[in-house]
Amino acid sequence: MSFSLFAVFSEIFDGIPPLVSGIRGLEKVHVYTPGRAHDPYLNDGAAPPLVLQLYFDSLPLLEAACDGALQPVRDLCQVQAMKVLPFVVPQPAMPLCTYLVAYEGKAEDEEAWHAYYLANHPPLMARLPGIRELEVYLPVEWRSGPGWRRASCMQRNKVSFDSTEALTAALNSPVRKEMRADYAKLPAFSGHVTHYPMATSVLSSP
Repeated sequence: MSFSLFAVFSEIFDGIPPLVSGIRGLEKVHVYTPGRAHDPYLNDGAAPPLVLQLYFDSLPLLEAACDGALQPVRDLCQVQAMKVLPFVVPQPAMPLCTYLVAYEGKAEDEEAWHAYYLANHPPLMARLPGIRELEVYLPVEWRSGPGWRRASCMQRNKVSFDSTEALTAALNSPVRKEMRADYAKLPAFSGHVTHYPMATSVLSSP
Protein backbone atom coordinates (compact mmCIF):
# COMPACT_ATOMS: atom_id res chain seq x y z
CA MET A 1 0.00 0.00 0.00
CA SER A 2 1.20 3.51 -0.75
CA PHE A 3 0.17 6.94 0.44
CA SER A 4 0.09 10.32 -1.23
CA LEU A 5 0.53 13.77 0.19
CA PHE A 6 -1.38 16.32 -1.87
CA ALA A 7 0.02 19.85 -1.55
CA VAL A 8 -2.18 22.47 -3.21
CA PHE A 9 -0.32 25.76 -3.66
CA SER A 10 -1.80 29.24 -3.87
CA GLU A 11 1.22 30.48 -5.83
CA ILE A 12 3.98 29.11 -8.02
CA PHE A 13 6.93 27.53 -6.23
CA ASP A 14 10.04 27.02 -8.36
CA GLY A 15 12.26 24.98 -6.04
CA ILE A 16 10.64 21.57 -6.35
CA PRO A 17 13.65 19.33 -7.21
CA PRO A 18 15.85 20.51 -4.30
CA LEU A 19 12.84 20.47 -1.98
CA VAL A 20 12.11 16.79 -2.58
CA SER A 21 15.65 15.57 -3.15
CA GLY A 22 16.63 12.83 -0.75
CA ILE A 23 13.33 12.59 1.16
CA ARG A 24 13.34 9.16 2.80
CA GLY A 25 10.63 6.83 1.53
CA LEU A 26 9.61 9.13 -1.33
CA GLU A 27 8.78 7.02 -4.37
CA LYS A 28 7.96 9.75 -6.91
CA VAL A 29 6.44 13.21 -7.26
CA HIS A 30 3.76 14.26 -9.72
CA VAL A 31 3.85 17.96 -10.53
CA TYR A 32 0.59 19.46 -11.77
CA THR A 33 0.17 22.89 -13.34
CA PRO A 34 -2.94 24.31 -15.04
CA GLY A 35 -3.80 22.77 -18.38
CA ARG A 36 -6.69 22.94 -20.80
CA ALA A 37 -9.43 20.57 -21.88
CA HIS A 38 -13.00 20.90 -23.07
CA ASP A 39 -15.48 19.26 -20.70
CA PRO A 40 -19.04 19.34 -22.09
CA TYR A 41 -20.54 18.95 -18.61
CA LEU A 42 -18.35 20.95 -16.22
CA ASN A 43 -16.29 24.12 -15.90
CA ASP A 44 -14.87 24.69 -12.42
CA GLY A 45 -12.88 27.78 -13.33
CA ALA A 46 -9.22 28.46 -12.72
CA ALA A 47 -7.12 25.58 -11.41
CA PRO A 48 -4.58 26.02 -8.60
CA PRO A 49 -1.25 27.30 -9.97
CA LEU A 50 0.55 24.24 -8.61
CA VAL A 51 -0.31 20.88 -7.05
CA LEU A 52 2.30 18.42 -5.86
CA GLN A 53 1.46 14.78 -5.26
CA LEU A 54 4.18 13.02 -3.28
CA TYR A 55 4.03 9.21 -3.12
CA PHE A 56 5.40 7.41 -0.05
CA ASP A 57 5.67 3.73 0.77
CA SER A 58 4.48 4.28 4.35
CA LEU A 59 2.44 6.80 6.29
CA PRO A 60 5.11 7.39 8.99
CA LEU A 61 7.61 8.39 6.29
CA LEU A 62 5.08 10.84 4.83
CA GLU A 63 4.56 12.33 8.27
CA ALA A 64 8.32 12.58 8.81
CA ALA A 65 8.68 14.50 5.56
CA CYS A 66 6.11 17.03 6.75
CA ASP A 67 8.05 17.46 9.98
CA GLY A 68 11.35 17.84 8.14
CA ALA A 69 12.17 18.34 4.46
CA LEU A 70 8.82 19.87 3.48
CA GLN A 71 8.84 22.57 6.15
CA PRO A 72 10.01 25.31 3.71
CA VAL A 73 6.62 25.21 1.90
CA ARG A 74 4.44 24.86 4.99
CA ASP A 75 2.99 28.38 4.60
CA LEU A 76 2.53 28.15 0.83
CA CYS A 77 0.11 25.26 0.50
CA GLN A 78 -2.74 23.22 1.91
CA VAL A 79 -2.02 19.52 2.43
CA GLN A 80 -3.81 16.21 2.83
CA ALA A 81 -2.51 12.67 3.25
CA MET A 82 -4.49 9.96 1.48
CA LYS A 83 -4.37 6.23 0.78
CA VAL A 84 -3.71 5.40 -2.89
CA LEU A 85 -6.03 2.97 -4.67
CA PRO A 86 -4.63 2.27 -8.16
CA PHE A 87 -6.75 0.64 -10.87
CA VAL A 88 -5.63 -1.24 -13.95
CA VAL A 89 -5.99 0.47 -17.34
CA PRO A 90 -5.58 -1.21 -20.73
CA GLN A 91 -2.40 0.61 -21.79
CA PRO A 92 -0.65 2.34 -18.87
CA ALA A 93 1.97 4.97 -19.62
CA MET A 94 3.66 7.98 -18.06
CA PRO A 95 0.96 10.66 -17.60
CA LEU A 96 1.34 13.99 -19.36
CA CYS A 97 -2.14 15.43 -18.81
CA THR A 98 -4.36 14.72 -15.80
CA TYR A 99 -7.93 15.43 -14.76
CA LEU A 100 -7.74 16.01 -10.99
CA VAL A 101 -10.98 15.64 -9.07
CA ALA A 102 -11.62 16.53 -5.42
CA TYR A 103 -14.78 15.89 -3.40
CA GLU A 104 -14.66 18.68 -0.82
CA GLY A 105 -17.99 17.99 0.88
CA LYS A 106 -19.56 15.15 2.84
CA ALA A 107 -21.81 12.22 2.05
CA GLU A 108 -24.70 11.40 4.35
CA ASP A 109 -23.28 7.89 4.60
CA GLU A 110 -19.60 7.95 3.59
CA GLU A 111 -19.17 4.19 3.86
CA ALA A 112 -22.07 3.57 1.49
CA TRP A 113 -20.87 6.34 -0.83
CA HIS A 114 -17.35 4.91 -1.13
CA ALA A 115 -18.66 1.38 -1.48
CA TYR A 116 -20.86 2.33 -4.43
CA TYR A 117 -18.22 4.53 -6.05
CA LEU A 118 -15.39 2.00 -5.84
CA ALA A 119 -17.57 -0.85 -7.10
CA ASN A 120 -19.08 1.01 -10.04
CA HIS A 121 -17.21 4.13 -11.14
CA PRO A 122 -13.57 3.01 -11.66
CA PRO A 123 -14.58 0.18 -14.08
CA LEU A 124 -16.24 2.85 -16.22
CA MET A 125 -13.31 5.26 -15.90
CA ALA A 126 -10.89 2.52 -16.98
CA ARG A 127 -12.76 2.33 -20.29
CA LEU A 128 -12.15 5.99 -21.17
CA PRO A 129 -10.39 6.05 -24.56
CA GLY A 130 -6.67 6.69 -24.25
CA ILE A 131 -6.52 6.51 -20.44
CA ARG A 132 -2.98 5.95 -19.09
CA GLU A 133 -3.44 6.07 -15.30
CA LEU A 134 -6.38 5.79 -12.89
CA GLU A 135 -6.20 6.26 -9.13
CA VAL A 136 -8.66 6.96 -6.32
CA TYR A 137 -7.58 8.42 -2.97
CA LEU A 138 -9.25 8.00 0.42
CA PRO A 139 -8.48 10.07 3.54
CA VAL A 140 -6.47 8.63 6.40
CA GLU A 141 -5.76 9.70 9.96
CA TRP A 142 -2.33 11.27 10.01
CA ARG A 143 -0.05 13.54 11.98
CA SER A 144 1.21 16.68 10.25
CA GLY A 145 2.78 18.64 13.11
CA PRO A 146 1.92 22.29 13.87
CA GLY A 147 1.53 25.01 11.29
CA TRP A 148 0.25 23.07 8.29
CA ARG A 149 -3.08 24.02 6.72
CA ARG A 150 -4.90 20.75 6.23
CA ALA A 151 -7.49 19.94 3.57
CA SER A 152 -10.26 17.47 4.33
CA CYS A 153 -11.52 16.14 1.00
CA MET A 154 -13.76 13.11 1.35
CA GLN A 155 -12.16 11.62 -1.76
CA ARG A 156 -9.88 12.53 -4.63
CA ASN A 157 -9.32 10.76 -7.92
CA LYS A 158 -7.57 11.26 -11.22
CA VAL A 159 -7.50 10.01 -14.77
CA SER A 160 -4.40 10.69 -16.87
CA PHE A 161 -3.69 10.84 -20.60
CA ASP A 162 -1.01 11.53 -23.21
CA SER A 163 -2.16 15.04 -24.08
CA THR A 164 -4.79 17.74 -23.74
CA GLU A 165 -6.36 16.45 -26.94
CA ALA A 166 -6.59 12.92 -25.55
CA LEU A 167 -8.19 14.16 -22.34
CA THR A 168 -10.70 16.24 -24.28
CA ALA A 169 -11.58 13.25 -26.46
CA ALA A 170 -12.16 11.11 -23.36
CA LEU A 171 -14.33 13.76 -21.72
CA ASN A 172 -16.50 13.90 -24.85
CA SER A 173 -16.72 10.13 -25.33
CA PRO A 174 -19.74 7.84 -24.88
CA VAL A 175 -18.02 6.35 -21.80
CA ARG A 176 -18.15 9.76 -20.13
CA LYS A 177 -21.91 9.83 -20.68
CA GLU A 178 -22.12 6.49 -18.86
CA MET A 179 -20.06 7.96 -16.03
CA ARG A 180 -22.40 10.92 -15.67
CA ALA A 181 -25.36 8.55 -15.48
CA ASP A 182 -23.61 6.48 -12.83
CA TYR A 183 -22.65 9.60 -10.85
CA ALA A 184 -26.36 10.40 -10.52
CA LYS A 185 -26.83 7.05 -8.74
CA LEU A 186 -24.33 7.77 -5.98
CA PRO A 187 -25.66 8.10 -2.42
CA ALA A 188 -26.48 11.63 -1.27
CA PHE A 189 -23.51 14.02 -1.19
CA SER A 190 -23.40 17.72 -0.34
CA GLY A 191 -20.52 20.03 -0.99
CA HIS A 192 -18.19 21.21 -3.72
CA VAL A 193 -16.57 18.95 -6.31
CA THR A 194 -13.74 20.31 -8.46
CA HIS A 195 -12.42 18.98 -11.77
CA TYR A 196 -9.21 20.50 -13.12
CA PRO A 197 -7.25 19.61 -16.27
CA MET A 198 -3.56 19.74 -15.33
CA ALA A 199 -0.34 19.43 -17.28
CA THR A 200 1.65 16.67 -15.58
CA SER A 201 5.32 15.87 -15.08
CA VAL A 202 6.81 13.09 -12.96
CA LEU A 203 9.95 13.31 -10.85
CA SER A 204 11.35 9.94 -9.79
CA SER A 205 12.89 9.69 -6.36
CA PRO A 206 16.72 9.84 -6.23
